This record gives sequence, structure tokens and C-alpha cells, in this order.
Amino acid sequence: MNDTTTNRAPGRPRSERAEKAIIEATLDLLAAESGVAGVSIEAVAARAGVGKTTIYRRWPSKEALIVGALGAAKGELPAPSGASAREDLLEIARTFAAERKKRYSRCFWNVVGGAEKYPELYARYKQDVIEPRRAVIREVLRRGVETGELRADLDIEAGISMLTGSLSTKTPQETFPEGYAETVVDLLLTGIGAPS
Repeated sequence: MNDTTTNRAPGRPRSERAEKAIIEATLDLLAAESGVAGVSIEAVAARAGVGKTTIYRRWPSKEALIVGALGAAKGELPAPSGASAREDLLEIARTFAAERKKRYSRCFWNVVGGAEKYPELYARYKQDVIEPRRAVIREVLRRGVETGELRADLDIEAGISMLTGSLSTKTPQETFPEGYAETVVDLLLTGIGAPS
């Protein structure tokens, strides 16, 4: 008799294909004109070709599903190399600019635009998707202050808002011109860079 045991949770293993289909279906529905209102567990299940229980095994509610899908679509910011504050901010800004080219940028607008109508969804989106990304920028700015590259009196939160705001103000249909991320970072550093 073989004594080897495996540490697998009971039940069927999760299907990556089903998870991808669920996320894609959620984002498709969220990007539609009806936005958040058009997303339901039933609609996602039908579009993804899975049962509702398959969705509920992964996400306990519609809000959790939407936030999970948005997190998957955005992904994590790249870990800054630490070469310099400018280089780190450029990496982050280029990632933000590239995200606008993705087909799901409208999803984020629909959630942000529906913040008043869906405050719990928006709060969870901010906590689970936006705040971890802001934490990466916060660390870059703090390190820049410590190394003397950035002003000692820098308001870190204002710096984060200046960077993210300039890279997220256009509508989903608009794109950034070539070199926009670099322009944003260089203009930002004009204001927050340490005096020479």
C-alpha cells in the first residue's frame, strides 16, 4: 500500500479555464453600457458557460466577483527597480499608460462613475485594487525623499494623486500621445524634485 498522501482540498480542483471565462464574462458585462447594473451572477454564469456554484466557490458575491475581475485586468504594478526615483516613476507611469490600451478600460470608469450608487463596491475596489498600487508609488516617493532626489517636504499623498490623476483623466476612448508617461513624470519631478 502506498503511504503517500496529497494535500488537496476536498472537491473538484479549480479549473483555470473556467476562472478565466468567468473573469472575461464579468469584464465584458461591466464594460457594456449598463455597467455595474448589467453584471449579475446569473448573467456571468450564462456568458461564461459555467454553473453559478462554480462562481460562488471563488467569489461569495457580485461585488467580490467584480473586484476580482478588475484586479485581474489591472494586474500588479511592476516592482520598482530602485535605480532612481525618476526611473521607478517612469516604470509605473508607462504601466498606467499601457493599461489605457487594454479593451477593459471602460470597466474601471463604470465602477468609479458608479461610486455614489454602489459605494460598497467602490470602497472594496479602492481597498483591494487601487490601494496596493498606491502603496507601490508611496514607497517610491518615500525612497526618493530619503535619497535626496525628491523634496524633503514632499506631501507624498499629493504626489501620488498628481501622478495617478494625470494618467487617468481621459475617457476610455481617448489614448495618450507617444511619450506622455515620460512628460508626466518629468513635469511632476519639476515640482517635487529636490532643489539643485
